Amino acid sequence: MIHSTTDGPVVTIELDRVDKRNALNDDMLTGLAEAFAAALDAGARAIVLTGRGPVFSAGADLSGPVYDKGFLDTLVATLQQIETAPVPVIAALNGSAIGAGLQLAMAADLRIMAPDAIAGIPAAKIGVAVDEWTIRRLVSLVGAGQARGMLIGCDPLGADRAHDLGFANRIGDLADAQHWAQTIADLAPLTLQHYKLVLNGDGAREAAPEDRAAAMMRAWESDDLQEGRAARVEKRPPRFTGS
Repeated sequence: MIHSTTDGPVVTIELDRVDKRNALNDDMLTGLAEAFAAALDAGARAIVLTGRGPVFSAGADLSGPVYDKGFLDTLVATLQQIETAPVPVIAALNGSAIGAGLQLAMAADLRIMAPDAIAGIPAAKIGVAVDEWTIRRLVSLVGAGQARGMLIGCDPLGADRAHDLGFANRIGDLADAQHWAQTIADLAPLTLQHYKLVLNGDGAREAAPEDRAAAMMRAWESDDLQEGRAARVEKRPPRFTGS
């Protein structure tokens, strides 16, 4: 499910669950964590993260244990591992990055998007809620107005708009990301480590106030979440009631 290839100082890590649109489950997250650890142990100076097939990642596998707290804890830990890696991480969005797939991209330091790639967080369509880090980091990367549209309106973000906003540093493909990573790998590592610490110190990792943490948990424990799950299985629009 996870493949790693090495080219000098650059390691490319690929999500490979093409038949499920690279949706994340426990095995994918475990493999991803192991691949990042192995890359760093091998002395990688830059890491490229991408997906095989036409999709970067469709997010968490909604047919699996995504609704279990254990899965969410593993996802959060994996995102933190990517974010705190002491080398630059480039996310090469070869296609759509949705939900947890977008979270992976946001945990990276730089992003290259294919021209037809989109990013989105349609959590409100299924009755779940993303965490404080995701909301704050999204605001940091795309601005408050765009973040509100993506979260409250479930609006997708296309590559051109993402580039205009600075979310996508460049428009391109995996080869472009790997070439950029090779260039970055020649730069001073301690300088880049300092920059990463400062840039990621945007407040996204600060603990959520009690009322906001409780609001998120109300969504995860709600009847609406169960309705969202049932609607997906029954292939019908959900009927949310706010309870």
